[in-house]
Amino acid sequence: MTVPGRVEAASLLLSLDPPPWLVRHARAVAEVAGWLAARVEARGIAVDRRLVESAALLHDVDKALPPDDPAHALRHGDGSAAWLTAAGHPELARAVVGHPVTRLVDGEGYRRWAGFASREERIVAYADKRAGQRLESMDARFASWQRRYPTAWSDADRRAVRARAERLEADVCRAAGVEPAGVRRLAWTRAAIRAVREPDR
Repeated sequence: MTVPGRVEAASLLLSLDPPPWLVRHARAVAEVAGWLAARVEARGIAVDRRLVESAALLHDVDKALPPDDPAHALRHGDGSAAWLTAAGHPELARAVVGHPVTRLVDGEGYRRWAGFASREERIVAYADKRAGQRLESMDARFASWQRRYPTAWSDADRRAVRARAERLEADVCRAAGVEPAGVRRLAWTRAAIRAVREPDR
C-alpha cells in the first residue's frame, strides 16, 4: 500500500464533488494537521507526515457520499474509513475513523482509542478540533458545536468531552513543542487542488 500524496488526496476529495464548505473545512484541517506533523518531526519524533496530510484532507469524505454508497449509511468517521478502504487506501482508515468529536462522548470508547491511537491518528483528530472553516481555538470550535447542536449532549457529557479534547490537545501540542495558541497552518492544499483542477497549468 502506498499512502496517497498531496495531489492524489486532493483528487480523491474532488472526485466526490464536495460542497465548498466541506472543501474549506477539509483544507483547514489538513493544513493544521500538516503544520503539527512538521513540528513533531522537527523535534525528532517519528511521524508519517504524508499519511497525516492525506488523512486530514479526506477525513470527512463520508459527508459528500451519494445516498446509494454503502458507506453513506455508516456513522460518521466509519463511513470515511470504509470509503477510503474501498477506494484502495485502507492505510488511511485508522487515521480518519476516530476523528469525530462525538467519539469523545463514550468514555470507555475514548479510553480504548486513547490507549492505542497512533501519533498520526491523534494529530488528525486534534486538527479537526481546531479547524472549522479556518484555524480557531477549541473554545470557538466547541461554541460552534453548541450553537449548532444545543441538545446533543447533557451538561455532564459536554464537560467530559471537553476534558478529553483538552487531554488530546495537551498530548499533541507537547509532541509538537508548541502551546495551543501557537498552532498554525501549513499552506499546501491550494496548490494540490489547483494541480487537480488545472493539470496543464
